[in-house]
Amino acid sequence: MTLANFKEREAEIIEAFEWIEDEIDRYELIIEMGKSLPILPEEYKIPEFEIKGCQSKVWLVTKENQGRVFFEADSNTMITKGIIALLLKVVNDSSKEELKNYQFDFIDAIQLRSHLTSQRSNGLTSMIQKIKSVV
Repeated sequence: MTLANFKEREAEIIEAFEWIEDEIDRYELIIEMGKSLPILPEEYKIPEFEIKGCQSKVWLVTKENQGRVFFEADSNTMITKGIIALLLKVVNDSSKEELKNYQFDFIDAIQLRSHLTSQRSNGLTSMIQKIKSVV
């Protein structure tokens, strides 16, 4: 994957959010994105995979295959599950080098932080840090 691929994936997310003005509708879209995540096996819902700094419980599993990084995640709340799904939609199947240089610009483009409580915003930061920690 290249920077262009990150931009393509970001563009899909930005397009999905750009028409939404109502905050409730934004949350509904985030929740729908969370529903798209595959079920994370219970064996991964342990402290070793839990992201610290999130209000909700969030588990992130990293796997590598042929130089590519793949993530699986889950949360005990639907909004948080949707937020991690947004992040993974962009970064899944990237190399460590690509991930190292990636900046998550779409978050500002969709004004995600402005619609989150401070605790959820801190959780978002923790999720990004955990994703970037694989590089």
